[in-house]
Amino acid sequence: MTWVVIGFGLFFAAAFLDYRIFRNHGGFILSMLFGALVLLILLLVIGSETRGVASWFRFGSVAFEPVELVKLILVLVLAKYWSGRHIEVFQFRHLLVSGIYVFLPASLVLLQPDLGSAVILSVLWVVMVMFAGIRLKHLVLFIFFFAVIAGLSWVFLLKPYQKDRVVAFLDPYRDPQGAGYNSIQAFIAVGSGGLWGKGIGFGTQSHLNFLPEAETDFIFAAFAEENGFFGVLILIGLFAFFIVRVLLVGFSAKDNFSKLFALGFSSIVFFQFLVHTGTNLGLMPVTGVTLPFVSYGGSSLVTLMIGTGILQSIKIHSRSDIM
Repeated sequence: MTWVVIGFGLFFAAAFLDYRIFRNHGGFILSMLFGALVLLILLLVIGSETRGVASWFRFGSVAFEPVELVKLILVLVLAKYWSGRHIEVFQFRHLLVSGIYVFLPASLVLLQPDLGSAVILSVLWVVMVMFAGIRLKHLVLFIFFFAVIAGLSWVFLLKPYQKDRVVAFLDPYRDPQGAGYNSIQAFIAVGSGGLWGKGIGFGTQSHLNFLPEAETDFIFAAFAEENGFFGVLILIGLFAFFIVRVLLVGFSAKDNFSKLFALGFSSIVFFQFLVHTGTNLGLMPVTGVTLPFVSYGGSSLVTLMIGTGILQSIKIHSRSDIM
């Protein structure tokens, strides 16, 4: 509840801030990106390690995960960059520069190692350049580049437990008490929810500690167990409604920055939702990606509320421009 209150406070602060400060001042956004890179570098040196991943700064009982803020900053950076270069998008140098903006933080995130967040950042770049416009040969070249990076990461960066997660995704019952345990417990939790669920607070898998990380990485499975199939449909409907509203706000605006920001922000929310539910349903390897607005975590919630506040600012100033 503390993070919810802080999130709403920052939402209103961002909503009443003129979003055009981001659109018109590229240096300000680049300074934000530079600060985020410094945080990611410091994280590798003095960050707090949990389950083999150094993703948090800890201050007593409070933890801060910089990658959540990095996602929002990259949306702003790419929206600013491509909003003024949509005519020149076919020039390879612009694809290269925008790719470097994403490659630097994504590489630092991969070194933590946080594969799920690194993939989200890469997907964000692909979505933004595809919307801005890209030649097929350039897209194929970058896909090949990312494939090479993925191969090198598998050999040199990923730790054994992360490789075990990929193998367990293919056959979780190969090691039911080890690498496949999380996926199996998620299967049981989702399936046992039935149509109507067991009721809030009565999920046996989550409340008897069979389902690990029930408040974060596997909260969708815990939700499905307690609320059932129809509860999950409502949850999916709420996410769909939110994403559609985000896109409508962006595309109703007059400037390209607003359109690109709305596209990037909705992509972050959508792909995190897709990856999280995919891992909970056994359709993807376990990556540790949280469910936006639902999973416990102050860094994620606060960053999402700031992004939503910027969208509200876009909506407010779009109305004033019309008037």
